[in-house]
Amino acid sequence: MPVKRAFWAEYAWLPAGVREGVLIETIDGIVTRVVEGVGAPPIAERLVGLTVPGLADAHSHAFHRVLRGRTQGGTGSFWTWREAMYAVAERLDPEQYRALARAVYAELALAGVTCVGEFHYLHHAPGGTRYADPNVMGEALADAAKQAGIRLTLLDTCYLAGGIGEPLAGTQVRFGDGDAERWADRAGELAGRLPTRGARLGAALHSVRAVPRDQMATVVAWAGERAVPLHAHLSEQRAENEACLAAYGCTPAQVLAEAGALGPRTSVVHATHLTPGDVDLIGAARAYACFCPTTERDLADGIGPAAALRDAGSTLTLGSDSHAVIDLFAEARAVELDERLRTQVRGHFGAAELLRAATADGHASLGWPEAGRIETGALADLTTIALDTPRLAGFEPATAAESVIFAASAGDVRHVVVGGEFVVRDRVHVLVEDVPRALDEAIREAYSTGAR
Repeated sequence: MPVKRAFWAEYAWLPAGVREGVLIETIDGIVTRVVEGVGAPPIAERLVGLTVPGLADAHSHAFHRVLRGRTQGGTGSFWTWREAMYAVAERLDPEQYRALARAVYAELALAGVTCVGEFHYLHHAPGGTRYADPNVMGEALADAAKQAGIRLTLLDTCYLAGGIGEPLAGTQVRFGDGDAERWADRAGELAGRLPTRGARLGAALHSVRAVPRDQMATVVAWAGERAVPLHAHLSEQRAENEACLAAYGCTPAQVLAEAGALGPRTSVVHATHLTPGDVDLIGAARAYACFCPTTERDLADGIGPAAALRDAGSTLTLGSDSHAVIDLFAEARAVELDERLRTQVRGHFGAAELLRAATADGHASLGWPEAGRIETGALADLTTIALDTPRLAGFEPATAAESVIFAASAGDVRHVVVGGEFVVRDRVHVLVEDVPRALDEAIREAYSTGAR
């Protein structure tokens, strides 16, 4: 029997703008009818507040959540932070990874996220030994997302080198498959084992540091044959650019372009230190640019050319990356506010544009084009933001997007619906009991294990 659900939103952000009194009818998790300007029928679940499409976190490293609070103080750089991250990655096993990711994905759900793109490279056992099941770590992530009630795009990441011309070393040997062909064999075997409804597989080139230029074509072809997303870290650090220029005589963006890796299914993550020519390449390819402002500030990466990329033809998406903070509203407004700091000019990105980055555009970059909108035929994934909080007091429908983007926080999320079913109701996760405790236990276990 088809499962029918009806939701009545006090206010809803529809493709045509914010509307009051919106009835959203669903069958089997798909929106079948949207009616504006109606009172709440008795059969409908009431969503009091402003309901927007579910949020998409386009770039996540779940195990980095362990480092929150442990690496923010003091001095150092991206590279010293990376050593602390490697210490956590060194000894995580599949069960620890599942428990940690489940808790992190539950935290994402509490923050309004209904779909996450997990940039997954922690493939093998310590020392690089393959598990009996070489995809057990990826399956742990898929299982964690299912338990937490959110959708997952598992971006299986090719990671073959410790730097340009350098072998994998230390913790990095857990990440490598030997070469791109063996990566493709393992990733292809995983494709048929993910949950059919809630998880999809994509590919990633970790970076030009970690994938030799002559290995990239295999990954690009694998993603192209399956028409799945292809993501890559790009020019996050100046040192990466300098090493690339020294080794290849061109920028990282040019390396990706020559490998055929830039295209409309590609997301370049961070894209912080680009030349004008790089911006033109990415824009002409209609690739997505995923910005993670909290992490980029935390690691002192710099401010990327978000407006220039948008103007060149790229579409912006958002990620929480290292999970130093999980709050896509904060990430969205940071794109505009950082651009204001850089240029000393206001008004580069409108609130509706930033909200699309956090919803429809983020979903499309993760291979879920049917999500991120409240309209007939879309997935019934909804996030309701409470309007009776100090941050949203004084809300007006005409400036709803501005209120949410420039003032709301993850703590204002009241309800989250995925596939027509509540995952968060009245700020309580309905699948993971006591999310703070689950996080605390998983983080302490992962940190103590990784620190040995």
